[in-house]
Amino acid sequence: MSHFDSALKKAMPRQNRGSRRWVLVLWDQLSGELGPLGGLEPGEAGIVLLESGEWLRRRPWHKQRIALILANQRHFALEQARRGVAVRYVRSDLPPAKALLLVARELGPLLAMEPAERELRAELAPLREKKLLSFSPHTGWLTTRQQFEKGAGSRPPWRMDAFYRHLRRETGILMKDGKPLGGQYSLDAENREPWRGSPTPPEFPGFPTSRIKEEVCKAVERDLTDHPGALDPASLPATAQDAQALWEWAKSECLTHFGTYEDAMSTRSSGLFHTRVSSLLNIHRLLPEKLLQETLELDIPLNSKEGFVRQLLGWREFVKHVHDATDGLRNLDGKEQTTATTPGDAGYARWAGRKWKAPKPPPGVDGGSLASVLGADEPLPTAFWGTPSGMNCLDTVVRSVWDTGWSHHITRLMVLSNIAALLDVSPRELTDWFWVAYTDAWDWVVEPNVLGMGKFAVGEVFTTKPYIAGSAYLDRMSDYCKSCRFSPKTNCPLKRLYWAYLQRHEKALSSNRRLLPVLRSLQKRKASDRRLDARTWEWAQRTLRDGGELTPEDAPGPE
Repeated sequence: MSHFDSALKKAMPRQNRGSRRWVLVLWDQLSGELGPLGGLEPGEAGIVLLESGEWLRRRPWHKQRIALILANQRHFALEQARRGVAVRYVRSDLPPAKALLLVARELGPLLAMEPAERELRAELAPLREKKLLSFSPHTGWLTTRQQFEKGAGSRPPWRMDAFYRHLRRETGILMKDGKPLGGQYSLDAENREPWRGSPTPPEFPGFPTSRIKEEVCKAVERDLTDHPGALDPASLPATAQDAQALWEWAKSECLTHFGTYEDAMSTRSSGLFHTRVSSLLNIHRLLPEKLLQETLELDIPLNSKEGFVRQLLGWREFVKHVHDATDGLRNLDGKEQTTATTPGDAGYARWAGRKWKAPKPPPGVDGGSLASVLGADEPLPTAFWGTPSGMNCLDTVVRSVWDTGWSHHITRLMVLSNIAALLDVSPRELTDWFWVAYTDAWDWVVEPNVLGMGKFAVGEVFTTKPYIAGSAYLDRMSDYCKSCRFSPKTNCPLKRLYWAYLQRHEKALSSNRRLLPVLRSLQKRKASDRRLDARTWEWAQRTLRDGGELTPEDAPGPE
């Protein structure tokens, strides 16, 4: 018997204290305050928790992601048992729906808070049809669909700033006398300073070891050897106390300078002043309402406070509503999008030169929307799995992701997604990569952020333009270029890849008002430069697709 099994058995309350109402608590809902569980007294409640071997092998999840979910779920089981809740902890190699069917037939119909993930809602639909499972609304969100539609509209195009302004006016958050504090709803213009070494960013905290965490990490290393990524138990928050400790660290060490350096990137600190709470927030070990209220009470600069509130109250809620309203970007204002047939089926996710063969997906599960309004369909370069690309910005961020399962949102958007966009990488392949590589990635967040925003694959449904940049932006906002073999001002491939992208998609983007100035500059570009831009794209795309490394010596030169 494992230590976890023994500890759970010891902590379990007596089962004969009256009947229990059995609640299914999914792996991203690990809170006793939410949904049906939050409305029951401990002695009235029983919870079902599931570890599905099929789900763990469905995609090549980062080892740190798997360990984070399993360690938190097991500690949550113990925490609930100790407060008097009965716990049925199920381990099965079956897909979630089949495993839970057996449990429901034994215990009776289960209650559950509606899953945040569209994929899991679809997968569990047969249990609902059989009346073996019923959903109550998800109470872990700060806003409602009605608020979304009132602020952003009932149909696309949706805009986050309109939604955010509506919420601020409606709630009075960061408002005084009907006007936003600081005179503007968004203080983003103050949050674009590069970081040059001062102030000193905090080190990510370590967390106490536990026998349960040790068991989980050993099992992941032993049983899931073909999954990618490093596993670091010391940086793995697993208990309720760990979650609170992470938030206290974020409040005291990060948020003061978060706003000013929100967009900065550095080789010397992968996180700078970002809080890194998203992984625990998205499994509800930390609750957004608590984070919002405590942030508002902090004595920190307004640009930092507003910047964090905008991420939490604005963008995070906005993308969830967009994902729900479009059925996971499958239905864009009445236009149904083609979907991948299996998870990762835009070409199986590549890792270490091999193909990841996912189990046959259960009924209701597909591989997600294949939207790609610009027709991008190139395979994801092996550089995203750790093969050196020759570009220090990309290699630095990729290395950080596979070391930790995390990087902050500007590196996600302006390094990883930007480079993939400039190379015309398939939006689905890039989205699937983010989904498996990051510890905080779930379909409701990764598909809008990557497929929608990072790759502009759904056009202007909820973003106004492609987020692309050349070498000048990265040179200004980071120190990556200082230790790169390429110079941002002369021979960096991104300099010409930027123009090549605009050239390839000029017709499709010609009606985008925000791009008109740069498209006019493109039209003035010399024909010889346009030809060299195109040849640079062909060289970079071919070299990286084949697992090669870009070097200045191999780059195409003038005719």
